[in-house]
Amino acid sequence: MLLCFADEQKSAERIAAAGNLDLARINRHRFPDGEIKLDLPDTLPEQVVILRTLNNPNEKLVELLLAAQTARNLGARHLTLVAPYLAYMRQDIAFHPGEAISQRIVGHFLAGLFDAVVTVDPHLHRVATLNEAVPVTDAIVLSAAPLLSGLIASRRPQALLVGPDEESAQWVSLAASQHALEYAVCQKVRLGDRTVQVALPEVRVANRQVVLVDDVASTGHTVAHAAQLLLAAGAVSVDVAVTHALFAGDALQLIVNAGVGEVWSTDCIQHSSNAVSMATTIARALSRLHGAPAHDSGDCSASNAT
Repeated sequence: MLLCFADEQKSAERIAAAGNLDLARINRHRFPDGEIKLDLPDTLPEQVVILRTLNNPNEKLVELLLAAQTARNLGARHLTLVAPYLAYMRQDIAFHPGEAISQRIVGHFLAGLFDAVVTVDPHLHRVATLNEAVPVTDAIVLSAAPLLSGLIASRRPQALLVGPDEESAQWVSLAASQHALEYAVCQKVRLGDRTVQVALPEVRVANRQVVLVDDVASTGHTVAHAAQLLLAAGAVSVDVAVTHALFAGDALQLIVNAGVGEVWSTDCIQHSSNAVSMATTIARALSRLHGAPAHDSGDCSASNAT
C-alpha cells in the first residue's frame, strides 16, 4: 500500500498506477495551537510505502515521525519512504565549530523510522553513498538525468549541456551520455547564500543552443549568473533543466530575467515548470524492492506531470 498526503495526491496516483499499488491518504488536521493530528487507514498490510517529498521539510519531518510510528502500530512490518526530494543533504560536515551536521542528524532520524528510502538525485557532495547519509537497509538512489536528457534531445537536438558549477558535473555528464550530447562544467565561487561568482568553461558557446543542467535550483543566482555569461558569450539560447524545482522566493523570475528561455523540471517537487514525471522510475524501484511487477506506463510528459 502507498500512503500519501493530500498535497501529493496526484503524484501518488501516478506512482500507484505505474506500480499496481493500493493507494490511501493520510488525513491531516492542524489544531489552533499549531500541533498536527494524522489519521491513517485503521489497518495496514505488512509492506507500506509513504510518499513525502521533503521540500519545506521542517513540519514534514514531524509528519513522518507521527505517520511511521502509527503505521507500525497498525500492522506495517516494512516501511519504505519515497522522498523524491531529500532535504538536509547539503550540510555534511561542520564548517565552523559548533555547527550541526544536519545531513547526519536527519539521515539517522529517518533511518530510525524506515527500513528503506527511495530518493532522486540527492545532493551528496563529500559523502559517497546515500547509505552513509541515511543508514537504512535499502538506500535507493534514482536519477532524473535520463528523462531530462530525452526531453532536451527532443527539443534541442544539438544542445550543449552546461553544468553551472562543479557539483553539477555528475548530473550533466550522465544527461549528456544518454544522447551523445556535448557538455562542459562552469566553476563557481560562493560568496554567500545569494552571492556567487561563475566562470565559464573553455568551450565554444557562440551560435549554440545551451541547456544548463543541475540537480536543484534554489535561489536561482548561480543559474542566472551562468545564463547571463553564456548569452554574453554568444549563445543563441539558454534553457534550464533541473531535477528539483525548489525556486525559493523570486528565484524563477530571477532566472527568466537573466534571459533563460524554457525551464524544465521533474515532478519530484510540484511546480509549474514540471515537464517529466518520475512516477514509472519510482514504481520500478519499488517493484524491485518488494518483488512485485510494475506497469510500464511510460514517463509522463509536461501535460500530465503537474
